Amino acid sequence: MARTPSNMLELSTKAPPFILLDTVTGTMLNLQQLKGEKGTVVMFICNHCPFVIHVNPKITELANVYQEKGIQFIAISSNDIENYPQDAPHLMKLKATEEGYPFPYLYDETQEVAKSYDAACTPDFYLFDEELSLVYRGQLDDSRPENGIPLTGKDLFNAMDALLNGTQVSNIQKPSIGCNIKWKAN
Repeated sequence: MARTPSNMLELSTKAPPFILLDTVTGTMLNLQQLKGEKGTVVMFICNHCPFVIHVNPKITELANVYQEKGIQFIAISSNDIENYPQDAPHLMKLKATEEGYPFPYLYDETQEVAKSYDAACTPDFYLFDEELSLVYRGQLDDSRPENGIPLTGKDLFNAMDALLNGTQVSNIQKPSIGCNIKWKAN
């Protein structure tokens, strides 16, 4: 497995806007429609990456808990489907249903959204406050496929709790590690 780290976008960066296809509903959705009342998690994932497959149960669990508290989750896949057909929109819809995703699973066909977020890997997590200002980016937790560390979601969990409690989100933020985003050839 390739082990690509996050690029760690600068904190306080405003969330870049987007309009993307929600593969589940077949509708175009934008960031302003989707953002949470108290915060927004934007995550770059895909269907086939073993790192994403490993964290799927925890991101679904966290989304089910935190969306009720006002933090919206948004998943985006930006992979090149010509070379990675398992990440095609119709298969994204199947994956969302299979995993029980309680959030939209958007398709970034042009890869412009991934570039605007400086996304590098799957999974890659970004937490924005109610004003869409970046307060956390990086890993879900220290668990990786086959490293034996339990999947807890503690890094993202702690950042979301701090945001909800009005306390400072820790500046100690570790890059996510995963498969590189499958960029299209120019």
